Amino acid sequence: MKRVLEVCAGSVQSVIAARDGGAARVELCSALEIGGITPSAGLMREARKVNDIALHVIIRPRGGDFLYDEQEAECMVQDIITAKECGADGIVIGALTADGEIDTALCSRLVATAQGMNITFHRAFDMCRDPYKALEEIIALGCNRVLTSGQAATAEAGIETIKRLVAIADGRISIMPGCGVNANNAAKILDATGAFEIHASARKSVGSAMRFRHSGVSMGNPENDEFARKETDNNEVKAIVEAIR
Repeated sequence: MKRVLEVCAGSVQSVIAARDGGAARVELCSALEIGGITPSAGLMREARKVNDIALHVIIRPRGGDFLYDEQEAECMVQDIITAKECGADGIVIGALTADGEIDTALCSRLVATAQGMNITFHRAFDMCRDPYKALEEIIALGCNRVLTSGQAATAEAGIETIKRLVAIADGRISIMPGCGVNANNAAKILDATGAFEIHASARKSVGSAMRFRHSGVSMGNPENDEFARKETDNNEVKAIVEAIR
């Protein structure tokens, strides 16, 4: 099975860098610093103009936990419709109950709305009570893959659990390791687990082109640097792609 790299991207520039670095797919998100939320329709449309790379859109209405009320659920439904209209190839979803189980009712609704789009269940999986029960439920939902760190702090630390998930899945769904993946450990993770897809951020800090800088004013967390942001590094993408070949 050909090994595949997916890169999470928060801008059109990052989508281009992922494509140029050899990634097969991007997970398009906004607010990657909080784990990613649904990007705007404008970003979806502009990202879709980048050729030769698959575009999956995260459907997550806010940061924080994965327990959603009815208003948030309807936002997710509408965002899937928008992603489809914008030409996305797939969506990335996940929802839990208050007891840490997969919210199969909501997820079934989201899958039905997607109507045949490729579907990834995201790292809400790593916050669930029983990953092996959850895996069977996600397979039954009709998802194509699960993004997971093996319920550990990083995918490398979760290798043993990921390996077991791959064995249990037995080809019924793809298990895609993610979290803390880089050129130094990507091949090790795939070799050890038997997975063939892997997810990385592959980002670097990019300085602002602003010449005038008003210091002492923050748009959010005062500890954040308003004149730097993280973007996909096509050299890091290339290094991961080379490492997993």
